[in-house]
Amino acid sequence: MTLRDFRSLSLGLLSLIATTTLAATTPTGDDGLSPDLSDNIHQLQASLIEDEVTGSNVVLVFKDSREIFSSVKNSGAQGDRDITEKTLFPIWSMSKPITIVAMLILHEQGLFKWDDPVSKYIPCFADLTVKDGDTTRPAKTPLRVIDLMTHRSGYTYYPMVSGIPSTHDQPQQSQTTFANLQEFCEVAAAYPLEFDPGTDYIYGINQAILGRLVEVLSGRPFATYLQEAIFTPLGMTETSFVLDADRRARFHPLFINSGDLKGYTFLLDELNYDPASKAHFGGEGLVSCLADYARFCEMLLHDGEFRGTRIISKASLAEMVKVRNDDILPGFMPGMDMGFSVFVLSDPVANGSNAPAGIFGWSGYHNTHFWIDPENNLFAIFMSRSREFNSGIPQRLRAAIYGPNPSPEPDPG
Repeated sequence: MTLRDFRSLSLGLLSLIATTTLAATTPTGDDGLSPDLSDNIHQLQASLIEDEVTGSNVVLVFKDSREIFSSVKNSGAQGDRDITEKTLFPIWSMSKPITIVAMLILHEQGLFKWDDPVSKYIPCFADLTVKDGDTTRPAKTPLRVIDLMTHRSGYTYYPMVSGIPSTHDQPQQSQTTFANLQEFCEVAAAYPLEFDPGTDYIYGINQAILGRLVEVLSGRPFATYLQEAIFTPLGMTETSFVLDADRRARFHPLFINSGDLKGYTFLLDELNYDPASKAHFGGEGLVSCLADYARFCEMLLHDGEFRGTRIISKASLAEMVKVRNDDILPGFMPGMDMGFSVFVLSDPVANGSNAPAGIFGWSGYHNTHFWIDPENNLFAIFMSRSREFNSGIPQRLRAAIYGPNPSPEPDPG
């Protein structure tokens, strides 16, 4: 099947199901999958809307080189918009795996080594400091590229408490504060780290810094490099850091259910997606659509190759999913370790489904979620635009697709 054929099939299905609920095309009894997959996912989609977790949402399941399930569930609520094949979503932290792939491509070209100090390419990171009680001290270890790839840099997200504005010296992703990624890096380099680079794990702004590193290594603006190296070869025509008037009209409204705020709005974008901005944050800045992100997932599922076009080597993909941090968020993402800014499932029982160990993926702040399942030759994507973030969505979707873990036997003692 050609790229055009696949796009026509995918978009045609999405257009049809935007106003109705379809039975899944999944054959019952597919190895590794629940025979009730279709009903399970439809029920989940409806319950997320009824329970005011999300607004309209869409699910795609792809297995054995074909789409086996696709369903849009629209809320019909005032202020929401029906999801169509043209709907754009902010994918937030699902930008991170794209940035990681860009770095893997540059690494394959021999342009840097994992243990290289970041200051070799971005000199402002040469003399870092670390928080030490109420004061700071010089960092004992240099910030290396590998530390940014694995969230072991010592940088977290700022501010730490939601709702408290960041101070002027904090490296908070802002397209009004920063005109470009170099300005962002200079503020980050002047801000004290939480710990010495390479000594611990904390989730943070690492991929935003990697975006600047991509620019230095490639000699191209970050957005241009992603377009040339990833988006064009994959046919990802709708994935971008910017929203012009046409794209803004297709941007899904945010459903927010947080404290006293409930409803649909375009007033809480947080990023402005201004076409004039060059502050393109590789950890959170991309806008995409279901069909585009499916192409990226298909490439990951097929060991770095997309329908005859190789994006990264199989060896690079293995580096991406090699565990670098154990049990990254117990209680929040149970059973999950981390590779290069993707989770790697190590304990399916803790995660609540029959998904096999070794699936990998990530999520976005506005409740976009994906994972790759090499054992079953499958990937799944969930897209909505909703707050607050709900880590239970991907867990429930995995239970719908694979079936839940059986309840443990009672302890005879």
